[in-house]
Amino acid sequence: MPVLLLILLLAVLGYMWITRRNSTLTRACRWRQERAAGQWRCVSCGAVVPGGVAPRDCLRPRD
Repeated sequence: MPVLLLILLLAVLGYMWITRRNSTLTRACRWRQERAAGQWRCVSCGAVVPGGVAPRDCLRPRD
């Protein structure tokens, strides 16, 4: 039983690591969908991205 829990924990951590690698989002990125306009707007920096799928990239300018 403990071995099964260890394998499950490693699987969850591996999944989280893989999904994190495919995104550049930070805690400062707060995307909100504007359905009427068909776009996504970042609350932090004001960036706008058209489309129906939530963005996976941060568009905040680098300082």
